[in-house]
Amino acid sequence: MNYTDFSDEQLAGQRLMAGFDGTRLNENLKFLIKNLKIGGIILFSRNLISPDQIRELCLDAQEYAVSCRQPPLLIAIDQEGGQVARLEEPFTIFPGNPSMKNKEDAANFARITAAELKKSGINMDMAPVMDVPPKNFKSVMEGRAFGDNPEWVAEMGATVITHLQKNMTMAVAKHFPGIGRTSLDSHLDAPFLDTHISEMESTDLLPFKAAISCRAAGIMLSHIRYNRIDPARPASLSRIIAKDLLRDQMGYNGIILTDDLDMGAIKKYFTIQESIRYIIDAEIDIALICHQGPDISTAFEEICKLICTSSSIRAQSIESCRRMAKLKNKFNLL
Repeated sequence: MNYTDFSDEQLAGQRLMAGFDGTRLNENLKFLIKNLKIGGIILFSRNLISPDQIRELCLDAQEYAVSCRQPPLLIAIDQEGGQVARLEEPFTIFPGNPSMKNKEDAANFARITAAELKKSGINMDMAPVMDVPPKNFKSVMEGRAFGDNPEWVAEMGATVITHLQKNMTMAVAKHFPGIGRTSLDSHLDAPFLDTHISEMESTDLLPFKAAISCRAAGIMLSHIRYNRIDPARPASLSRIIAKDLLRDQMGYNGIILTDDLDMGAIKKYFTIQESIRYIIDAEIDIALICHQGPDISTAFEEICKLICTSSSIRAQSIESCRRMAKLKNKFNLL
């Protein structure tokens, strides 16, 4: 597809990934694909009944996107194992990252998970968690992180990324630049961190350097405010963190996504219009909105407005679409 020929509406929609209600291609999902021209969807337990139903849902959504002359959809899910696993039996149930004892455990999880996701029509896993909780600290990531040693987290996370992607499932490393040091849950409130970037270099950032080295398809930004890096905005809305640190300094050239904008850390403090303006300014590729409701339409309208009033934002949106197309080509969606 020639993205320079895309309408403003198409360019805007491609920068959105949305959740929805229902277990089939219903009017809600059709609206997202046809009217809002979204770039991707994310599945939750509310969308999932059985392997056959999931496969039919994904296939129908992709076929409908094609019929609307849209690019193939990114279809994502949170399948970390353990505490966060949307797919349950008869899919393989893994106990989670802390239980993995060696690289073969990590590779086995990734190979089996990728095979099951691919068979279901899901092409992106919002995993692995690359956060590093300090030892003897009550971290919000307790029970989800690989461990408290940055080198171990980097090694295990890189193994998961490598084997997910070898088996044709896009991996999304999260939550940049690291939320292991926080105890507040960003689903509910707005955590902050006062750690200096120099200390984070050898701890929190080390696993993400590994993710970049093994070419993770995506990196998800956290909703934490890092006061020593950008005291004004959380990572998911921060140009300093997304563009200056992750893209320019660390050299990441995959797709950058926000965490869910419906979380309390964002929704309590920013309107959806404000969030979108900050996201576009930060040159973040995809805004993630996980719940059905008016916010997704408002976000779409705000991105459209920004694109049609700025040639630089239009060019930025074309570049985001090209990054996504490169991934879709690599993972056989195009």
